Amino acid sequence: MNITAPTTADRPTTASRAANASTGGRRVTDAPTRVYHWLLALSFLGAYLSGDGERLRALHVTLGYTMAGLIVFRLLYGLFGPRQVRLSVLRNKLALGLAWLRSLPASLARGQVNWQPGQNLLMALAITLLLLFVLPLTLSGYAIYHEWGGEWLEELHEFFGNGYLMLVLAHLGLLLGISLWRRKNQALPMLTGRLPGKGPDLVRRNQGWLAVLLLLAVLVALRVGRRTVARA
Repeated sequence: MNITAPTTADRPTTASRAANASTGGRRVTDAPTRVYHWLLALSFLGAYLSGDGERLRALHVTLGYTMAGLIVFRLLYGLFGPRQVRLSVLRNKLALGLAWLRSLPASLARGQVNWQPGQNLLMALAITLLLLFVLPLTLSGYAIYHEWGGEWLEELHEFFGNGYLMLVLAHLGLLLGISLWRRKNQALPMLTGRLPGKGPDLVRRNQGWLAVLLLLAVLVALRVGRRTVARA
């Protein structure tokens, strides 16, 4: 769902077409983005399921820190990473979607509505909220861990946790709905990094080394973090 049009440098060559044919599609999502996505999803799932009870407290706290660290990685990657993962892409989708929303009454009056910008707007909003919601979620959890508040803070943290779950479910529902509408699996790029069909690879370098480093960093952080929290 990249809104940027391919530049001259992105146009397919004979080699890229051959590569697409042999791999079953064109690459649109790089490895670090996919690894980040699934690590964040698993971290939240683990944190949500381990939120009740003292026995899993160390795991819950460590996974919360992991979520915060992953968001920091994504923000940095969005500022300094390749063009297709820049935060400006998300900003452009929001801007184009809002412009489409303003023009919607006139389009409805003409009976000519292109619903794709609206779908992109909903997805961009969901992703933006998923990024932003981690901040109050992890900060409230940090405050609880250091006993800076009372029961009201625990209720606030629970509110943000349940709110994040609702955002995740809304994100999944949008993916399913748009996939059915367009008759194309919108989740595929986060699984394989590719979309079916011929055309230019939007991702020139898969950056597999960075994905491996990210995975190793998270595994080490989880191991060290659990031991540190358990001893505290």
